[in-house]
Amino acid sequence: MAGGLPRPAVPRRSAATRTLEPGRGGAGLVRRTVLPGGVRVVTEAVPAMRSVAVGLWVGVGSRDEGPSLAGASHYLEHLLFKGTRRRSALQISAAIDAVGGEMNAFTSKEYTCFYVRALDTDLPVAVDVLTDAVTSSLVRSADVAAERGVILEEIAMHDDDPTDVVHDVFAATVLGDGPLGRPVLGTVESIEAITRDQVHGYYQRRYRPDNLVIAAAGNLEHAQVVALVRKALAGTGFLDGAGQPRPPRAPRATTATRRGVRALRRPSEQANLVLGGLGLARTDERRFALGVLNAALGGGMSSRLFQEVRERRGLAYSVYSYTAQYADAGLFGVYVGCQPSKVDEVLDICRDALAGVLAEGVSEEEVERGKGQLRGALVLGLEDTGSRMSRLGKSELVYGELLSVEEILTRISALSVEDVAAVAADVLARADNLAVVGPFDPDRFVA
Repeated sequence: MAGGLPRPAVPRRSAATRTLEPGRGGAGLVRRTVLPGGVRVVTEAVPAMRSVAVGLWVGVGSRDEGPSLAGASHYLEHLLFKGTRRRSALQISAAIDAVGGEMNAFTSKEYTCFYVRALDTDLPVAVDVLTDAVTSSLVRSADVAAERGVILEEIAMHDDDPTDVVHDVFAATVLGDGPLGRPVLGTVESIEAITRDQVHGYYQRRYRPDNLVIAAAGNLEHAQVVALVRKALAGTGFLDGAGQPRPPRAPRATTATRRGVRALRRPSEQANLVLGGLGLARTDERRFALGVLNAALGGGMSSRLFQEVRERRGLAYSVYSYTAQYADAGLFGVYVGCQPSKVDEVLDICRDALAGVLAEGVSEEEVERGKGQLRGALVLGLEDTGSRMSRLGKSELVYGELLSVEEILTRISALSVEDVAAVAADVLARADNLAVVGPFDPDRFVA
């Protein structure tokens, strides 16, 4: 299994393959294969491209960590590029650089993704190097020690930017101090205390075949990708047994801190604030209506908040609303960065905007404009192989289904003014939490 230990070769076993989307003229064909052990391979053929994007998606994130392991998922994101039995850290990066590819990774609260983008002719290199790094890392003590300093610097850089910090404060205000409300990076204290054995044990427990999705999109053939994955996983233990894919993450009980206020004093030239509360879970059928509401309130230059706060009154450069979805909860927030002397006026405007939608709803024009924004963002966001790969990986790992683009567009087009008003009545009624980072006494906003 993980950890770089040698494994005996296993006999080739059959795999279950099915078509998720038929595509047209060879383009857009999406196929899914489940390998022995539970590893899933999902691909989309895009013959017009000359590139491929390959991602290894693992169903583990910061919400899976206990207090003593806070930051472990992100720590592993760094460590898995540091060396395997077959390659050193330099050889891993040099192999991708030599073909002009791009390799990177990111960690979220519920999943981690490692990916490579490269020319279609270099697909074998991309699959082999990436799979080797993710499934067979050595996680050596020296690497844990060296990377500790890098991650502490990353935390320091994050903490120096109040526009980042305020979103962490907001998440903790709404979702509490449990795993979902904690920052993905961990804390200085948790990173300084975590040991090699803790990180390595976490790696072995979480990076398992049934929790792994390999997604690829571009000028490729599904059978070729499956064959390359089989070859790359041979001897790792990931093809052993008769495991089945792990289903999407089951919801957990999540509570919000009602009417919570948290203020963090910083000697900054700008006040950063987020006003909002609980949103919707990832699979909530109302999520498309919430997207339209978000567009109307603060999702673009024509939105209510942008027009009132920036265009008419000139109170802020950056003002927007946003949503975040998880398996069992979500966030809805309004962010503004303004001069400290203007914070009360800005807060009044934001609260009035939310109250106005609660009382009167949104107009037909706003709904149609919001639907257009969602449709455009969806289609334009699939213009490259990387975004198509991400759609496959997230759909398989966290949703458990792949909605076609046409089906999503149909759902968006069917939304009515009443649908948006109904979701506003639910979500905006809970938007009574406030997070502030700026040169203020923390007790100022509690009153």
